[in-house]
Amino acid sequence: MRRLKLKKGDQAIVKRGKKEDKGKIGKILRILPEKNRVVVEKIHIVKEYVRPNPQKNIQGGIVEKEGTIPLASVMYYCKECEQGVRIGYKVSKDEKLRICKKCGSALD
Repeated sequence: MRRLKLKKGDQAIVKRGKKEDKGKIGKILRILPEKNRVVVEKIHIVKEYVRPNPQKNIQGGIVEKEGTIPLASVMYYCKECEQGVRIGYKVSKDEKLRICKKCGSALD
């Protein structure tokens, strides 16, 4: 399994997928590296049918939540470039920084 350059909490832009989700920007909520998928905030909303459970105080019914999308469909969103960019690394003596490949600014 290869190392992923995106992290939880990063801003990401959707490059491919549904017409209504394409071009949207959201925060990464979860990364599933074993499936190469990612959950992005307010992107790919799916409906889940939940059974009522009185012990856990769950009412039941139809719940909308974020679904997973392929990792290859999202890119890191650089605020300085204002677009999706690739991520590179710059290694100094004491630390390793993630940088934007387009403008060269540090991302962390």
